[in-house]
Amino acid sequence: MSEPTVVQSAASLDWHRHFLLLADEVERTQHGAEITLLSFSAEQSDFIRFNAGKVRQIGQVSQGKLTLRLIDGARQAYSTLTVCGDAGADLQEVTSALVTLREALRDAADDPHLLFDTSQWERSTRRAGKVPQPQALVRTVAECAKGLDFVGFYAGGTIVRGFASTQGSRGWYEVSNFNFSWSLYDPSGRAIKTTYAGDHWSDATFARKVEQAAARMPVLAMQPRTLTPGRYRSYLAPGALEELLGTASWGGFSARSQATSRSALYKLHAGEVALDPRVTLTEDLGLGITPGFNDDGYLRASVPLVQDGRSVERLTNARSAREYGLQPNGALDSEVPAALSMEGGDLAEDDILAQLDTGLYVGNLWYVNFSDRMNCRLTGMTRFATFWVEHGKIVAPVEAMRFDDSLYGLLGDQLERLTAQPELLLSDSTWGERATGGMHLPGLLVRGFELTL
Repeated sequence: MSEPTVVQSAASLDWHRHFLLLADEVERTQHGAEITLLSFSAEQSDFIRFNAGKVRQIGQVSQGKLTLRLIDGARQAYSTLTVCGDAGADLQEVTSALVTLREALRDAADDPHLLFDTSQWERSTRRAGKVPQPQALVRTVAECAKGLDFVGFYAGGTIVRGFASTQGSRGWYEVSNFNFSWSLYDPSGRAIKTTYAGDHWSDATFARKVEQAAARMPVLAMQPRTLTPGRYRSYLAPGALEELLGTASWGGFSARSQATSRSALYKLHAGEVALDPRVTLTEDLGLGITPGFNDDGYLRASVPLVQDGRSVERLTNARSAREYGLQPNGALDSEVPAALSMEGGDLAEDDILAQLDTGLYVGNLWYVNFSDRMNCRLTGMTRFATFWVEHGKIVAPVEAMRFDDSLYGLLGDQLERLTAQPELLLSDSTWGERATGGMHLPGLLVRGFELTL
């Protein structure tokens, strides 16, 4: 009788060592002039959904996947495998996948835009962080949310990314972090949304955020203010700006989109439009929230995108560089920024309402999309956490309204002040796996924000 396969638990498995074992085996079994690029992702994550301050759903996910990219001359083929953590089983899967890829390459056509890095390098980032244990978090939420209609979603744990090339490159990224978003609901159905994300959990910080949101709950019970369409003096919190820049970033900073005239920021890159001189945007690898390498084997560095209100560089991946005669700068395949950072200004957090005086406080935006891509006009809904402010005091919630405005204007002639301390907003995407990356953004005080209906 054969011995049963023993698979290590994710908590005890050394993913780094396991990945290097697979990479070394691939390198050992290379044929002729073949080159193989390996991309690895894994996670050990806790997920908890809360309703009325109580656990509605709780679970843990442990998963890993390995993508093999076999290259022979100008031909390439891919295969993605689930990795279980057992050395024997995974090595067998990798060996079988390479055989299949070699067969696929026999009939594959040359790829005219194939480009990848052939240098030899090593880079490793590891941050242990401090994330709450699920049972401890449940107790903390129960205590802090007592008497509140608390609805939220927590995701936290360790995220891993790796890269290896048979040319000798090795990259590793392993961090522990968390992302917790929740809303406090009023019987009227209105709510205040709050997020808490980072590497080091603090019960005190979480309790303070819940307390601050709860302090605004009485406002939700007030008679809501119904506004007529028009342009209103407004403060857009970092969460609202994240929705705007997140939409504009899909193709907005892409070299390919600019070369094909499809970029939402085409006029900015072409020099036809300039933003306010205080606006500086960077793909900031110094934030440490995304790996310092990509799947084409290039090391990544910070890329200045907008400096003093004017376009500087675009995000250029290897294929775009090959097709359009450009220089690759380590961009991801999507050419979307993974660590977009915007410099702050001089507006202190405590002075926001006083400086706004009378107008809209917009905490977050929903369902943002383009209404006029070539003029970077965006539309969406204000929904929750939008308040009417008079003489520096919040006096009423505002009924949900649609907005339609140009990012060129909001970051241009409409911009009045930027908050002094940008906020780190980690990606909350869990589609298939927990994402790395995020944004580091200030809030905006603008002279006018256009509501349409």
